[in-house]
Amino acid sequence: MSLADKVLAVNDDLPIRTDKPVHSGKVRSVYWLTEEDSRRLIEEKGYPVAPDAPLAVMVISDRISAFDCIWTGEGGMRGVPGKGAALNAISNHWFRLFKENGLADSHILDIPHPLVWIVQKARPVMIEAIARQYITGSMWRAYARGEREFCGIEIPDGLQKDQKLPELLITPSTKGVLKGIPGVPEADDVNITRKNIEDNVEAFNFRSAEDIDLYEKLLKEGFDVISAELAKLDQIFVDTKFEFGYVNDADGKEKLIYMDEVGTPDSSRIWDGEQYRQGKIVENSKEGFRQALLDYFPDPDILLNKDRMDERQALARDNELPEAMLMDVSATYVGIAEKIIGKELELSDNPRAELIDILRDQYGLVD
Repeated sequence: MSLADKVLAVNDDLPIRTDKPVHSGKVRSVYWLTEEDSRRLIEEKGYPVAPDAPLAVMVISDRISAFDCIWTGEGGMRGVPGKGAALNAISNHWFRLFKENGLADSHILDIPHPLVWIVQKARPVMIEAIARQYITGSMWRAYARGEREFCGIEIPDGLQKDQKLPELLITPSTKGVLKGIPGVPEADDVNITRKNIEDNVEAFNFRSAEDIDLYEKLLKEGFDVISAELAKLDQIFVDTKFEFGYVNDADGKEKLIYMDEVGTPDSSRIWDGEQYRQGKIVENSKEGFRQALLDYFPDPDILLNKDRMDERQALARDNELPEAMLMDVSATYVGIAEKIIGKELELSDNPRAELIDILRDQYGLVD
């Protein structure tokens, strides 16, 4: 079987029973179950939710995105072998530790297959909750330009690139395009301040002003749990993005939960500790792939300049990357996943057929 066959690239055309459009994001596709199937599974599987809670099947792909484009490789590789399984396994591990440490639940109710979650519908908070422990990336670029205020937070002079910050910083941005909020541009992923949130609680989909404190508490506590565990593996948790939302529990009580993914190479920067102490940055995250793309193409400004988006999309569309380049990404993702979960990652030779069989035979969701 070829490498291309081991990649689940298209995940929005599976024969999962649904009566709503399939939502397909950069990496995950969401199949909302019928009301009948949701009620049936809640009863059959004993999920701790209200009997009428809407459920969905969330399928992760092996696609790789960077610089707002999807990238492919030679030989028909439409993604990175093992990437989806690595992301899910890492998130599952952290969500479990969060629960064990008494933090908060996630939207995941069941894990039928390494590429599949069954989730409860959540009402998302419209914030990308970002925490930073080191100054790098976009924050460093702004700092190097002379900026000393970041998301309303004053940053001291004298910091060096990739240096550990004096304290963990929360630097939120918008999730999606939010309209009509004073002082917040109508664009996706723009930096915001805590005051922006406090002055527009409902616009950001918080249920109360007190929940702003709660989301920050859960973000910091979640960061600390992951950072401490990664430190045991001599890995540095540099920065990360969490997402939050609301669900109702079995008694109908609303609660704030973690959602999407946490602590993965897609949503975080993770550095090798030994190399960092030697003055080198070795990325165990997608940032390594981003740097490889910048080195691979002769005009990296296309990837960095948002005014050249048409050229960037053409670059991704018209260029198949070397197989070795995608396999390097595979080694990074699978390698950090196996470090974190402490065992070999379960990979499938034919993930599409495998997950369809499971959802048909064990969950009755495929006709």
